[in-house]
Amino acid sequence: MRHGLLITTAVAAMALAAPVMAVAAPKPATQQAPIIHYKTATVNGVRVFYREAGPADAPVVLLLHGFPTSSHMFRNLIPLLADRYRVIAPDYPGFGNSAMPDHKAFDYSFANYADIIDGLTTQIGATKYAMYVMDYGAPVGFRLALKHPERVTALIVQNGNAYDEGLREFWDPVKAYWADRTPARRETMRKMVIPETTVWQYTNGMEDLSRISPDNWIIDQALLDRPGNDQIQMDLFLDYGTNVPLYPKFQAYFRERKPPTLIVWGKNDKIFPEEGARPYLRDLPDAELHILNTGHFALEDQLHVMGPLIGDFLDRKIGSRPVAK
Repeated sequence: MRHGLLITTAVAAMALAAPVMAVAAPKPATQQAPIIHYKTATVNGVRVFYREAGPADAPVVLLLHGFPTSSHMFRNLIPLLADRYRVIAPDYPGFGNSAMPDHKAFDYSFANYADIIDGLTTQIGATKYAMYVMDYGAPVGFRLALKHPERVTALIVQNGNAYDEGLREFWDPVKAYWADRTPARRETMRKMVIPETTVWQYTNGMEDLSRISPDNWIIDQALLDRPGNDQIQMDLFLDYGTNVPLYPKFQAYFRERKPPTLIVWGKNDKIFPEEGARPYLRDLPDAELHILNTGHFALEDQLHVMGPLIGDFLDRKIGSRPVAK
């Protein structure tokens, strides 16, 4: 019994003499996920919704969406840039969370959209910006560049047209509408806002459909189905024809100002096909061109490729605020 007691006493003494091992606290994350703010501003009497993220003193990246979506299309790209850029992604009136005035009381045109975005960026102090333009965002952004060429620090063009070569078979019914503005012809454009077309825009030509969230077309279609929104879209399909005569001016801007340009294009897009991507090199021979195996909404399918391309391009061409450690 005494022998067992001695052993127990010795073990206890050793335990008391052993140094206490502190458990190391987990290291703090070197980089927090950027916080995205959801804001509104009144521009020319209209409520405009926009997403904003990133340091207020960092270079600005302005994201201009296409049809029939909104700033929602940039929800996954914004966090990849907002650690070192001030990222701003507005919704045009009639889209997303911006106001939707009646089409008889508001000018739904690309010229007016450019004025609205101009007013927004001025109001929030974003007077120099790189622009990501896609689909409708291209004529909005290029009109903005004609108004303020000195403000544009770089261009990222994704399936957004500025050349006649890019308006192929898909546009034949729309061109017929431009030439014949009758109610009957206008009614033929209604097929552009039905659910089947919305789903098709997100799924056609995609490399991997499992990457495409159905939330995209569910959200877009819910907004298209708001009473009166179809008439807004008919007005915009008609007004798109006013962009084509400006193509020579857009191209002259490219040649004269030579903005650093990244072209990232889904080659399987039937709306803005690959034929519309390559002519940019005529006027911007130093542009960086990447043709990807995807469709219209390329960010949904190829973010893992496009995100690094865009980040690297911006870092090289416009600089950035250093990432906080």
